[in-house]
Amino acid sequence: MYQNRDIIARLRERIPSFECAPGCHDCCGPVTTSSEEMSRLPVKTDAEHEAALGELSCVHLGPQGCTVYGERPLICRLFGTTPRMPCPNDRRPVEMVDPEVERQVHHYIANTRQVLV
Repeated sequence: MYQNRDIIARLRERIPSFECAPGCHDCCGPVTTSSEEMSRLPVKTDAEHEAALGELSCVHLGPQGCTVYGERPLICRLFGTTPRMPCPNDRRPVEMVDPEVERQVHHYIANTRQVLV
């Protein structure tokens, strides 16, 4: 787990950020994340998970946006930073994520146990 924590920290530092369109939550659908990242998020009830999934939403999406923004999973951080996962509102960082960093994120996701957020 500690090795994964270090990998997550290193990748987070290398994914650029950008300002989302106010009120937009278009990329906040159901996603999977690693057990390590999930352990950092507040525990939600089965009913909360089912309700969010029924709306094709994230269980951590609140009325004002992401309630776990500082701890959001790598896949959420990647949205809008790469041409493969563009922002539906044409928002983006000044510089897109380095393709090697994107590859490393996808490698991490493919090689860790993923759970539905």
